[in-house]
Amino acid sequence: MSSERMFEGRVVSLRVDEVILTPGGRRARREVVEHPGAVGVVPVTAEGEVVLVRQYRYSVGEPLLEIPAGTIEPGEDPDDTVSRELAEETGYVAGETRRLASLYSSPGFCNEVIHIYLALVDPRPAELPAPDADEHLEVVMMPLDDAVALARSGGFKDAKSTVGILLAAPLLG
Repeated sequence: MSSERMFEGRVVSLRVDEVILTPGGRRARREVVEHPGAVGVVPVTAEGEVVLVRQYRYSVGEPLLEIPAGTIEPGEDPDDTVSRELAEETGYVAGETRRLASLYSSPGFCNEVIHIYLALVDPRPAELPAPDADEHLEVVMMPLDDAVALARSGGFKDAKSTVGILLAAPLLG
């Protein structure tokens, strides 16, 4: 019926829509957080180690161990975002990549789609570019079996890392 933009931020926007629900035709308000989309990548070395990052996440008030990830820039193909984010966050160069899934992060209120990839990385890390001013990352190497065990035990606190590790593992033998 109507839509009003309430907030326009650097990463997200918020709109409030007046909708008619079916069946029944009842009116309701829906708040929608708009996000340009993101990628998450499970980078694996030839030695079978997963390249992870630990970073403080202000919204949850603690550091999280995660797969590298980042926002898709306007006009950027997610396949290109994978290589860019992997290099920016870890210094590794993506070799062969494969999209594993595209998932809504929180479809109850947000339209963000996260594209999850597997990347076999070049054995020689690229030079790590200067991080974003607000990003402080620690690269953590972990054997694939340990990462899978951590995912299965609930040790990753973010969904993209858990899903990514569990989808990638069967493809790596």
